[in-house]
Amino acid sequence: MTNIAGTIKSIRDIFRKDPGLSGDAQRIEQLGWMIFLKLFDDKDKEKEILNPKYKSDIPAELQWRNWAENDEGITGDELINFVNNKLFPTLKNLTVAADDRLGITIRQIFDGTNNYMKSGTTFRQAINKLNEIDFNSSKEHHVFNVIYEEILQGLAAKKDTGEFYTPRAVTQFIVDMVNPKLGEKITDPACGTAGFLVCAIEHLKKQVKNIDDRKTLQETVTGSELKPLPFMLSVVNLITHDIEVPQIENGDSLSREYNSIKQKDRVDIIVANPPFGGVVGDGMETNFPLNYRTKESADLFLILFIQLLKDGGRAGIVLPDGSLTGDGVKQRVRQKLLEDCNVHTIVRLPQSVFAPYATVNTNLIFFEKGTSAGSAPATKEIWYYEHTLPDGQKAYSKTKPIRIEEFEPIKQWWNHRTESEVAWKVPIQTIIDRNYDLDIKNPNKKAEEVVYDRKAIIAQLEKSFRASIELLNELKHE
Repeated sequence: MTNIAGTIKSIRDIFRKDPGLSGDAQRIEQLGWMIFLKLFDDKDKEKEILNPKYKSDIPAELQWRNWAENDEGITGDELINFVNNKLFPTLKNLTVAADDRLGITIRQIFDGTNNYMKSGTTFRQAINKLNEIDFNSSKEHHVFNVIYEEILQGLAAKKDTGEFYTPRAVTQFIVDMVNPKLGEKITDPACGTAGFLVCAIEHLKKQVKNIDDRKTLQETVTGSELKPLPFMLSVVNLITHDIEVPQIENGDSLSREYNSIKQKDRVDIIVANPPFGGVVGDGMETNFPLNYRTKESADLFLILFIQLLKDGGRAGIVLPDGSLTGDGVKQRVRQKLLEDCNVHTIVRLPQSVFAPYATVNTNLIFFEKGTSAGSAPATKEIWYYEHTLPDGQKAYSKTKPIRIEEFEPIKQWWNHRTESEVAWKVPIQTIIDRNYDLDIKNPNKKAEEVVYDRKAIIAQLEKSFRASIELLNELKHE
């Protein structure tokens, strides 16, 4: 078996020698589309064996096997010329049928992606290295997923691209608690690189018993991502997790007119970490009812989620402290959430969970959409749980991230809830009296006992008195 971690590292080292590539984001974009084409061709070969009539969406001369697979193949200027003037223009303008989801996805990927490499010989070295990986080998497939997570984390550590990555333990915990069932429609309207969707897919795979189940799984997991790089990475991520035709839209979920979302569009489950702290695109807020118009992305996404859920639908999402408090539109958004949905649990996370690229306090919010929106508040009470750092750890970091094992106590508590030093219950009336402010601190937290060192305090006082007497004497003599 190839040492995949070593292979990916070698490719990134080769990239550093090319004058056209600058910075991690460009290197990952380059690696992303190369992996996409190689992965796609490996999958095509598998499909051709199973179905002799199968025809790939990618034209024959542009298939990886026909220009990249042979280590002695085209190189130098000829290779750069082929990629820039043939491969990219053709795939960007691929002629596809309106219902050809995969063809449309290929076109969108190459429309938002670039070839940055300028040296054809360096490019050939990178291609030959990538040829060492066989994506149809299940062992390699698993290892690649691990490497892929590492690539994403590397990208996430860059401040400007930090929104791409939600710690795996957080996505895992949310999916475990929302507990999707096979056949339920699941979506993430701000899916980044598809971390939540991959967790959901792995969760559902355990329920697959036959071919029909597999087909159901393929068709019920969807997402949407605006930015080209995470969109491409999300498609690759889903294909490596056996989704043949990823149902990922390349677009802004907020651009959809709120009232155009009808019953047929609604879903059973939303798992998401919507972008927060961001300002939405020009005019996007006008897609929403007047009462809820704001430029704050997290608040608009929250309104969208409520509208997207079916009655009885479930959601587990990440929200910053800023969305739990504040007046005006923020208050009206929270009021709508509490009246239309049963917000049953808020898990308060330590500040450093998203370190190193975000230091805001975040919360995991779990809710179900009520069945008769707008009558009485659907939320009767909210349970809060304060997730604390492991003993002896001051903060999470890139090298010491939050781990899924740390959520074990919350999982144990989930179905048998009692108040404790880390858990407390707040009735809806208290929240209404607070103008729907949900930023409620832990009332059961024991104040840390301060241990006084008597000797040290006495010594300090004596020193202080001596200094005062000296000062008094000086003043007298003056």
